[in-house]
Amino acid sequence: MSLSHFKENLSHGLDTKTGLDIYWEKESLHRKGAMSVNKAILIGNLGKDPELKYTPAGKAVTTFSLATSEKWTSQDGTKNESTTWHNIVAWGRQAEVIKEYLAKGRQVYIEGRIQNRSYDDKDGNKRYISEVVVQSFQFIGGRGGGENASAPNVSGSSGPPDSPPPPASGSDDDLPF
Repeated sequence: MSLSHFKENLSHGLDTKTGLDIYWEKESLHRKGAMSVNKAILIGNLGKDPELKYTPAGKAVTTFSLATSEKWTSQDGTKNESTTWHNIVAWGRQAEVIKEYLAKGRQVYIEGRIQNRSYDDKDGNKRYISEVVVQSFQFIGGRGGGENASAPNVSGSSGPPDSPPPPASGSDDDLPF
């Protein structure tokens, strides 16, 4: 609720609490963990072909990097561009569909959750990675030479995997499984 909504309710006598009372109640709930959101929405281009692997339990996992870019013109007229790279991981049927239909340079819409984890590389060093775990995705644009992609839109729950996925970049020797 906005402050103007609170004021309107107070002025009409519909709410016996003051706006400040309601604000503090919301803050209290927030501090107790009753309100949280972990959602990432990205539209970008694949930086490399997706890598499909299977866990020891046989579950498909695909990793790839996704570039999102922002362009702007500064006050002095200089054109600027900034690219952010995201590590993406998909599980199960989504992983298989992504591997089949997406390739380096293709544009995709991703919805997912942000996950931070650590793993030990081949030299025993602890590595940390942030990634977006795909919950749903949508192909955007054509497939390579301009033909339309006819791949299905796959969405579903990407529950906790049996083992952690490999990092989105690096050699196979750094894989945690």
